[in-house]
Amino acid sequence: MRKLFMNVCVLYTGLCISAQEVVWQKDLKSSTQDFLSQVTTTIDQQYLITGSSIQSKNQSQAADRQKQNNGYDLHLVKLNQQGEEVWEKYFSGSNHDYLSATVTTQDGGFLVAGTSFSGKGFDKKDDSKGGSDIWLVRINEFGDELWQQTLGTSSDEEARAVIQTTDLGFVVAGNVQNAAKGYGSKDVWVTRIDKNGKELSQLILGGKGLDEVEKMITTRDGGALLGIYSRSSEVLVSGSDKESGMRDAGFISDVKTPNPVYRTPKQTENFGEGDYWIVKLDKNGKVEWEKNFGGKGDDHVRTLALTSNGFIIGGESRSERAGNKTVGIKEGTDLWLIALNERGDEQWQKSYNFKNRDILMGMSVLHSVDDTSSKGILLGGYTQAEGKIQTDDETFWMLYLDYNGNEQWRKYVKGESKKKEERLFDLKLNRDGSIVLAGTSTEELGKENWKIVKLGDKQVDQLIEKYDIKIYPNPVSDYAYVEIGFDFKDADILLYDMSGRQLQSLKTKNRVTKINTQALVQGAYLVTIKTDNNKAANAKLIKK
Repeated sequence: MRKLFMNVCVLYTGLCISAQEVVWQKDLKSSTQDFLSQVTTTIDQQYLITGSSIQSKNQSQAADRQKQNNGYDLHLVKLNQQGEEVWEKYFSGSNHDYLSATVTTQDGGFLVAGTSFSGKGFDKKDDSKGGSDIWLVRINEFGDELWQQTLGTSSDEEARAVIQTTDLGFVVAGNVQNAAKGYGSKDVWVTRIDKNGKELSQLILGGKGLDEVEKMITTRDGGALLGIYSRSSEVLVSGSDKESGMRDAGFISDVKTPNPVYRTPKQTENFGEGDYWIVKLDKNGKVEWEKNFGGKGDDHVRTLALTSNGFIIGGESRSERAGNKTVGIKEGTDLWLIALNERGDEQWQKSYNFKNRDILMGMSVLHSVDDTSSKGILLGGYTQAEGKIQTDDETFWMLYLDYNGNEQWRKYVKGESKKKEERLFDLKLNRDGSIVLAGTSTEELGKENWKIVKLGDKQVDQLIEKYDIKIYPNPVSDYAYVEIGFDFKDADILLYDMSGRQLQSLKTKNRVTKINTQALVQGAYLVTIKTDNNKAANAKLIKK
């Protein structure tokens, strides 16, 4: 478990010295044991805090639902742009259910994915498939359930990542242990579903050993990129198998689906103990290409990011120069970044060191306003002194690189001694230059409070290209988001047709506001912003 022995107040005071300020802080109190998994930034810059919690009896009764099952439930809390709580939701099965991944949807809602040990009962509407399953719940922006789906076989599956694709469907990635027709002790299991939860295809991929998916992102062509921690060797297949794509509509005997199921064996050999295994899927869920990167030691992929012409792969390395790793390590575990083009060809690789064990928690590529070019890469994480369990052994840091991976600046602050333990679990670098830290703090074992802090950083803010108004997606089908680029307290958003007739008027205090365009006919419209400090801006909106 990742531990960050820091006094948050002291930490943020130190960060202020580095031109950072606390925008807001939210403490979510708990009387039971909680696990924080993720903070998800919505399209309109609100925040969904997700994890797993054991509900107290008071919580169940307060919700007017008798859901007390003495196990872990999916736990969600939504905060608005000011850090104020909007709603709190639990989704309960009859046994333990652990929330693993969340993605915000184009309409402002969410799809949450968890690992479920529950059968049918309470909020869970499907029977267990056997062992642990993947439990999906789609909710709207108010936390109301739209649909749910249970994915699994008689083996044990666990959810790890979920994305929404350009066709508004989803790709769910997880792991399966000892699959009936898998390749190793743990393989990667990928399922495509449409926007209503209907299963479209499945894919199992792996080598002779252990493979665990760590991260997945959407690609520009509607496919997906998987970042897999691989401790496996390649699987030798015949020429006919390669030509057929290893398609097997019944690779797991108890999967009953009319949709295609693909088996794809690992075709790249590991260089060391653990490697980065990067797999590109097309929009139909089939493997397009795969690449293996590593030295002789243990190299662990953590995160992926999309650039204007490819991808950045980030993780941690314990390997010296060997295999296809061309950079060494200085001390302990170093950060290792690899830039790839869209075909998976390496463009460059670099390593960075803060001393001791460096943990990469967040990576964001800064783009131009029109998203046609990438400017730089912002990394965030912490360093932990290996072999120590005392205070003063961890450091939170930020690192900014140019587009070619050359370091431009770094900043960090050390933790100080304190009485209660705090752990950093997630970090998000927002497109407006702000930073959100999510973690837990406790003074008593079994009562983990969630702590969420939003920081403003003047140095990061200077990296962001300024604009007056931005509309996305544009063209739009149903919902669009209007983002205001200058400072204000109150603003009016006005929507006009091309004849000058006003169709909508909204008041907002938020930098990003959602507007409903479902009733508009196909064509061009004008969005006008007017603020309390006499600033104004216009932009064209295109309805599909």
